[in-house]
Amino acid sequence: MLGLVVLLVSVTAVALVVQGRRDTMQEARLRTMGVAQTFAHAPGTVAAIDGPNPTAVLQPLTEQVREKAEVDYVVVSDDQGIRLAHPDPELIGKRVIGPYQEALEGEAFTETFTGSRGRAVNSVVPVARPDGSVAGLVSVGITVESVESVADRSIPFSLGVAGVALVLAAGGAALVSRRLGRQTRGLGPDGMTRMYEHHDAVLHAVREGVLIIGADGRLLLANDEARRLLDLPADAEGRAVTDLGLDEGTAALLASGRSATDEVRRAGNRLLAVNLRPTDPHGGPPSVVATLRDTTELRAVTGTAEAVRERLLLLYEAGERIGTTLDVTRTAEELTEVATPGFADFASVDLADAVLLGEEPPAPTGDVLEMRRTAISGADPDHPLYPLGRVVGFVPSSAATVGTSTGHTWLEADLAVAERWRVRDPERGRQVLEYGIHSLISVPLHARGVILGMVNFWRATNPEPFDEEDLSFAEELVARAAVSIDNARRYTREHEMAVTLQRSLLPRGVPEQNALDVAYRYLPAQAGVGGDWFDVIPLSGARVALVVGDVVGHGLHAAATMGRLRTTVHNFSTLDLPPDELLGHLDELVARMDQDGTDAGSDAGIAGATCLYAIYDGVSGHCSMARAGHPGPALVLPDGTVEFPETPAGPPLGIGGMPFETAEFTVPEGSRLVLYTDGLVERRDRDFDIGLDVLRSALAHPDRTPEETCDDVIDALLTSHPTDDVALLVARTLRLDPGQVAEWEVEPEPSAVAGVRKGVARWLGERGLDEEAFVTELILSELVTNAIRYGSGPIVVRLLCDRNLVCEVSDTSSTSPHLRYAATTDEGGRGLFLVAQFAERWGTRYTPTGKVIWSEQPIEPPEDD
Repeated sequence: MLGLVVLLVSVTAVALVVQGRRDTMQEARLRTMGVAQTFAHAPGTVAAIDGPNPTAVLQPLTEQVREKAEVDYVVVSDDQGIRLAHPDPELIGKRVIGPYQEALEGEAFTETFTGSRGRAVNSVVPVARPDGSVAGLVSVGITVESVESVADRSIPFSLGVAGVALVLAAGGAALVSRRLGRQTRGLGPDGMTRMYEHHDAVLHAVREGVLIIGADGRLLLANDEARRLLDLPADAEGRAVTDLGLDEGTAALLASGRSATDEVRRAGNRLLAVNLRPTDPHGGPPSVVATLRDTTELRAVTGTAEAVRERLLLLYEAGERIGTTLDVTRTAEELTEVATPGFADFASVDLADAVLLGEEPPAPTGDVLEMRRTAISGADPDHPLYPLGRVVGFVPSSAATVGTSTGHTWLEADLAVAERWRVRDPERGRQVLEYGIHSLISVPLHARGVILGMVNFWRATNPEPFDEEDLSFAEELVARAAVSIDNARRYTREHEMAVTLQRSLLPRGVPEQNALDVAYRYLPAQAGVGGDWFDVIPLSGARVALVVGDVVGHGLHAAATMGRLRTTVHNFSTLDLPPDELLGHLDELVARMDQDGTDAGSDAGIAGATCLYAIYDGVSGHCSMARAGHPGPALVLPDGTVEFPETPAGPPLGIGGMPFETAEFTVPEGSRLVLYTDGLVERRDRDFDIGLDVLRSALAHPDRTPEETCDDVIDALLTSHPTDDVALLVARTLRLDPGQVAEWEVEPEPSAVAGVRKGVARWLGERGLDEEAFVTELILSELVTNAIRYGSGPIVVRLLCDRNLVCEVSDTSSTSPHLRYAATTDEGGRGLFLVAQFAERWGTRYTPTGKVIWSEQPIEPPEDD
């Protein structure tokens, strides 16, 4: 009997040691796999691996997990096997060595291998993206030496127990032998078997806290760790688990009798991972073994990772939503919208007035900086904070700290005890505290060494005060927004410069003339300054040129090109060229400008330009026009009928190779000529033909003034801000009274000059223009004499009494006289010199049958009696 006891004790001691090591190895496998799965599936892990700087985010988290979970290493690598986090920083960035193809295909595994630290247990878990692709791998390992050291610590105890057992066995073997039969009389084989099976089940299933629950839901056994974790009463064994005062969910799980793996349940202030296994499959009685593991610290690490993930998502959202426009105010509003309510309950942005105007803000000198509240966002519109538009003072800490990221940042975790934030307005500060706002972060908007404004974050409904981590996040968020606000400010400045340039290049009004009653509208595009333009240019002989043009594109280049083309048209119009010839010269100039830009290796050429040039004669009502790639005009007759005169469409300016054609027609008096750019009728959501139909309907109203017509067209065609520049020119045609026109045909004889002078003097006298008679006779004498001497008949003299007195002499010769200084010995050559001296303007224009030499002289208003 004693030998049997000695043998049993020895075998038991050895079994305990062997079983302890085996269970410890199993625990190592489960622990490494559990930690790897928890980290791989934690929110934010995928975003960190795919982020711009994964090592900076993952390295501190893996070290925290390694220390808390008591493993030897936690390694994170990408899908190419490159280490992103490792306990040894020198190995970060190097390729992982090992067979990880199985994990890359989406399967987790655990292996034992021999490495630089000896044999180790290593678990590898893939990190999957939402679409199922593998972003990387998480490897968690613990060396066998560390595992066995835990088991080895139990060997002395086991040997001690075995020694004591041997001593006791030697003394009590006889007693056991004598009393064994008597002690087993009250317990049958089934009871002995049940006792053995229960202890065997505990021996194989125990991990940390252990509970054995019977089929009737009563607690049969609880070890010390289970009692501690669940805070069980002393008499817990034998009672139903639902009567032990446990959390309702935890009690229901323990009493369910089902299997469970790492289901997290609350027990007081702890989070327990509960595992349930029935004992039936192991040959035991109907019962359940429950093991409990405290995961509170691991959950805390996971919670930190979740917070980091949320902040990263908020920064990503800021990058997507802030700076979508180049408008300073809108960018400030986007910043406040991103910050609330995810980070703060209220957010406000105060900007210097110079920033709102696109100017460089002045450098602070330590005095108060005046900021204007530009944007504010929060859940309650009845907040006590300063409203929009209010000037808010900001006091820099010192001039030396201006431009740093910390010199002006305020973190007031408890506004009730802080003083400096309410020094300037104590009453407002009292209202803020009464409202419930309790925490504040103020961060300056820095850009290129100057302060653009201040951003304030407030918390009211969120009970957590701001801390240092919140401050770091706020500074990062504001730093990103500052770049967008500064870009918007600089764009505002450039835009204002472009607008100023464009306005200086456009007509500031229409010149006075009696041939047309003109109204116009110019609407710049929402995208910025463009290249549309229009002009009304008085010509000789009571004629007026109407011009509408369009330069493709927007910005300073388009505006500058428009100015060059407009100046060129003005210069060519002084030559009194027909529309087709003028567009031909303009086309050559644009082609030369494009070529010069190409030769210079820059993009200074003209991407595309169109133009329509029309000339209206206020005497005859005759209209001639030509167009270069531009939409044709609309003609509204006096009865309201709308026509679109057929005008040959020439190619856009600068293409060359094709001549331009002139369309000619007579316009009834009182009609309206409507010239426009394509931005008026063409939009992305509307075809050009549909726009023309809408234009026709808007114009089909008789007896409308040009101003009223402009309003009708704009209201009908532009329901919102245009996406392209719009230039609209409406001209109602007028004609000179026949009594204001006189015409004589002159015989090509020198003696005919006297008759012309007499007729002119008589015609002027009838109109009360006796004062102008002498000069007019002198001018006509010279012009008619030149026509008789150097031209060819028939010769026609015409006088027009308009705003000025116009004298015209036409003949069929194409020879044009030139002004020059006559030598003292010359017998002639002084006639045009005299004309230039007495006339306000003079010139020559060519007609299909010859030329016309004309002069203009002012008419003195009659004196009051």
